[in-house]
Amino acid sequence: MAAPWLVAIDLQHVFGASSSPWASPTFETAAAGVARLAPAFGDRTVFTRYVAPERPQGAWKPYFRVWPFALVPHDDPLYDLDPRFRDAPRVETRETFGKWDAGLHAAIGHAEEIVLAGVSTDCCVLSTALAAADAGIHVRVVADACAAPTRTDHERAILTMSMYAPLIELTSVDAVLAELSAG
Repeated sequence: MAAPWLVAIDLQHVFGASSSPWASPTFETAAAGVARLAPAFGDRTVFTRYVAPERPQGAWKPYFRVWPFALVPHDDPLYDLDPRFRDAPRVETRETFGKWDAGLHAAIGHAEEIVLAGVSTDCCVLSTALAAADAGIHVRVVADACAAPTRTDHERAILTMSMYAPLIELTSVDAVLAELSAG
């Protein structure tokens, strides 16, 4: 099997800035974990960005009546990646919580395994992990490099993903780095 790719989900200002309604109090932990992981994956790293749809349709209409602050252009600083990752060579932008699709699969060279980290464990990470697993991708979620709005939200999402073993496995930053250095 080809080497796994690191997929870093939505490490953006909208989830990291304390002034944002979508801020995660443990964003820094997730970002620091990804900052440790990314050099070990090198060119096999892709960052994703969430952006609101330009014209919400269907269920997105009532959603954005609740969260109108997020209806800004895709290039608004609200949606910038964290400064540590702004120069990432590979960034995939989606108007969906789940990032897994044919485009992301192509971006990672049709790899069969991803190492997943980022924000928010209970939303975009969970949605991406389940869709990738359904597509036959082996997913390893780096639990200590993910963040959610609350510890309870994070733990529930991790528990949910653990029920998908062996399609989805849970791991840690240290375990991934040890495996990569041994391999």
